[in-house]
Amino acid sequence: MASSKTVLITGTSSGIGLAAAVAAARAGWRVVATMRDTGRAGALTEAAQAAGVGPLVQVERLDVTDPASVAECLDAVVAQHGRLDAVVNNAGSGVVGTVEQDGMAPVRAAMEVNYFGVVEVTRAALPHLRASKGRVITVTSVGGVVGQPFNEAYCAAKFAVEGFMESLAPVAATVGVHVSVVEPGAVASEFVASQRIDIPALLSAAGPYAPALRAYVERTQKSFAVAQSPAEAAAPIVAALDAEQPPFRIQTTEWARDFAGTKLADLDGAAVQELTGGWLR
Repeated sequence: MASSKTVLITGTSSGIGLAAAVAAARAGWRVVATMRDTGRAGALTEAAQAAGVGPLVQVERLDVTDPASVAECLDAVVAQHGRLDAVVNNAGSGVVGTVEQDGMAPVRAAMEVNYFGVVEVTRAALPHLRASKGRVITVTSVGGVVGQPFNEAYCAAKFAVEGFMESLAPVAATVGVHVSVVEPGAVASEFVASQRIDIPALLSAAGPYAPALRAYVERTQKSFAVAQSPAEAAAPIVAALDAEQPPFRIQTTEWARDFAGTKLADLDGAAVQELTGGWLR
């Protein structure tokens, strides 16, 4: 199985990243599937083999928070394959809480992975993408459009990513590089479980915020009970890889389109405040 198109995808040990890696390989891409801990590659390897695309999926270590790791991985990819045609920024981490109680550490940690990691990978990849007239596709979230209660750090980082990519897109276009962001809503993946959130402990420590947090948790648990699958969320990513002119902003469900649309049409912010405030009552 050979391919002349090479895509590097971050955060592929589970969830959307894993599904995107397998789907891209099935679409004919040679996939460099990266993760911080390659010891967690078993699920991806099994899924790729089951899909009949094992030879097209190459697992490599990449820690988006470590510039040396990013540079080493990208240099090795180009040395081996001769080109890089696309990057999918998918690696990320979530945090639930509020800044008065949690302090600055979770905010800085969320920005490091979800924002600065994306910027670093994109920066390092751009010379190679200029050469191939390639593209950058970044998985953000509807939380990068609509700020959500008890997701201050996560949404701030995703807002930053959206602002960065929206600003970069016309600049990158002048050198032949296409930029898109993909905005999933709730996705039934290991991303949620991997946050290892102890809900009873979180509620117990919430103090005056406990009633609002309890309402938020109950609403969120219901939304993830009917979430789309990682494969469904990954499909628009692969479509954007192959599309001649994909849009800048791509939502993965009709609900996500409606949710993002509420914000984009909400000039004074009242509609969003009414919507998300209702989650806490």
